[in-house]
Amino acid sequence: MEALDGNAIAGVLFEYFGAEMTDARGVCAHCGASAMIAELEVYMRAPGAVVRCWNCHNVVIVVVPGREVTRVDHTAFKFVDRTAPV
Repeated sequence: MEALDGNAIAGVLFEYFGAEMTDARGVCAHCGASAMIAELEVYMRAPGAVVRCWNCHNVVIVVVPGREVTRVDHTAFKFVDRTAPV
């Protein structure tokens, strides 16, 4: 399966956070690698999107859109350069 970059989830992240997030920098909770969301590996074949660290390939963000609410779990991607909603 071919990975996309973080720009593939730009729209859903904008809707969820209310701000442009692809340039948000964070740190992988698994290996400590730093990256912008745009640099992460996105896999879109699931019902939502699975976002993996570019370095260790562990899951750092999961995005699951629903009918009335979108769920975003970014507990393994710690934002470092802006005040991000938690």
